[in-house]
Amino acid sequence: MTIRFKLTMAAIAVILVANSLLSFATLQYAGGVWLREVQTRVRLDLNSARAAYDNRIHGIARFLEALSSGQTVICSLQEGDNARLHARLKNAYRIGEMDILSALDPSGKVLERARNPQCNGDDLSNNLLVAKAIRERKRVDGTIILSRESLAAEGEDLAAKARFDLLPTPAARATKDKSRSQGMVVAVVMPVWSPQKQLLGFLYGGDLLNRRYEIVDSIKNEVFPHHVYEGKDIGTVTIFQGDLRISTNVKKKDGSRAVGTRLSNAVYEKVLVQGGTWAAPAFVVNDWYITAYEPIRNPQGQIIGALYVGLLQAPFAHRWNVLTGIFLATVLAATLASLLLIFFVTNLVLRPIGRIIAMQQKVTEGDLSARVGIRPPGEMGVLCKAIDSMADAVSDREEQLKLVTRQQIGRSEKLASIGRLAAGVAHEINNPLTGVLTFAHLMKEKENMDEQDKQDLSLIINETTRAAEIVRGLLDFARERPTVKELLNLNDVIRRTLRLLGNQKVFQQITIVEDLADNLPQVDGDMNQVQQVLLNLMQNACEAMPNGGTLLVNTLAQDEKVVITVTDTGCGIAREHLDQIFEPFFSTKPVGQGTGLGLSVSYGIVEQHEGTLEVESEEGNGTTFTVVLPAATGQPSNDYDREAGE
Repeated sequence: MTIRFKLTMAAIAVILVANSLLSFATLQYAGGVWLREVQTRVRLDLNSARAAYDNRIHGIARFLEALSSGQTVICSLQEGDNARLHARLKNAYRIGEMDILSALDPSGKVLERARNPQCNGDDLSNNLLVAKAIRERKRVDGTIILSRESLAAEGEDLAAKARFDLLPTPAARATKDKSRSQGMVVAVVMPVWSPQKQLLGFLYGGDLLNRRYEIVDSIKNEVFPHHVYEGKDIGTVTIFQGDLRISTNVKKKDGSRAVGTRLSNAVYEKVLVQGGTWAAPAFVVNDWYITAYEPIRNPQGQIIGALYVGLLQAPFAHRWNVLTGIFLATVLAATLASLLLIFFVTNLVLRPIGRIIAMQQKVTEGDLSARVGIRPPGEMGVLCKAIDSMADAVSDREEQLKLVTRQQIGRSEKLASIGRLAAGVAHEINNPLTGVLTFAHLMKEKENMDEQDKQDLSLIINETTRAAEIVRGLLDFARERPTVKELLNLNDVIRRTLRLLGNQKVFQQITIVEDLADNLPQVDGDMNQVQQVLLNLMQNACEAMPNGGTLLVNTLAQDEKVVITVTDTGCGIAREHLDQIFEPFFSTKPVGQGTGLGLSVSYGIVEQHEGTLEVESEEGNGTTFTVVLPAATGQPSNDYDREAGE
């Protein structure tokens, strides 16, 4: 897979993802704005519908106000002339086109009914509007619910008009009702006053909203004049009695008005239970509408129904789909143009990449003399120059590496020669030392030796033994002695090593602190080699504290491993030297005071024991060496500490 292909695919992916996200975000935002704008329009239409609804009530009030101020009504009530009063009410009923028109006495009893003159004398003081008018002695209007009996008193045709058989409605709340016979009435109660300001009675008039379609149609014609889409009215208006649709211009599939259907449960909870306004798209009867609902309340503030205004969603959705299609087509065209431009620019800009790839292949095959050799303008030229410079640096580094490797091989051979020389010298010295030591012991056993001779022989034996120990150390360094691994208790090895060092003069000013863990697991190792590592670390720590200090030796068990830390409070190691201290022949000591092999040999011994040797140091604040060795699973080791103490 070429670089050109990767870059091209990456650019294409970026453009596609960016355009997709931009399109999605734009459509989501625009869709939200569009829906809010349409919903705002529906809310305004609902306000207009409410105003038209209220105007119907005010029209009844104005009619009754004019009727109550007429001399015929006033005189008829003053004189108790019910026949004259009935004739006036009947004429007014015909002119006002109201469903209910009655005259009441000051206590609320019916004196005359225009629609049903045979039914008089009943008490309407339980009617919410009448009761409030009697109590407040002024005009009262509003919307109320009347029982079937109250409607029948006004006329059996009104009671029949108010009755509905409930029709199945998707998403409506569950109910056991099969039919409803109450009626919703907008009404006005107008007091009638004599010239002497005496209350003569009341005029009670109103309209039954059940199946009274001229109200919702007049609201629709006023709010949505001549708005039609594919033969359907865009705007619809509905009056609900409770959750029952009692007057509407929403049509069913057969073209009849959808009275008898009910509100969805969600709208019921929001509007009729919580008393809020619903404004959201909803499925109404058989189509989607952008709707708004608000509650209708009686004079006591109780919610008795709802007023609905809805806009058919289809024309707005069609318009939105057209705009969305135009937008997506524009984005698609822009994306295709961008992709073509990317292919052209990629071929133009990445043409030098071919030279770079060819040069890279030659270098990979071992031809370090290969170079790009071209310098196009701009960043690509800088890249070509940088690659050629890198190739020059690699070539120089290769030469330096070969030189260093040859030097390291020479040093390794030199070290091996020194080791073999040390082993040979040690063998040559060890034989005469053994003879001197043997004869010295034999001479010391003679009985005719005086005290001075015995002291001289003891001195010879001691010094010869010390020389033998030195030779044994040379053999250890030269690895001539075979590695003998056994189970070791590192606490015992540490204590034995500290006792060996404690008698040296340079350790007299050093405070040695032992923090050795109890029940430390054993390790499988060569005691002499492990002791050599500890000796090197402790001697280095001592040399780092020429004016005295503290040497802390710590052990602990951790994750089936044994950890030894050797910490001093000396001068520390410079940061630039930390990466070199384990290299052979590296030493910061003056010439003649160190070979640079101690830490290198210790590092090798620890690696042979499958462990790690690490260092942490801060110049001026001491150094910590950490030795980590794997814990053994064998038998307990010999007690070297007890042996050393015997």
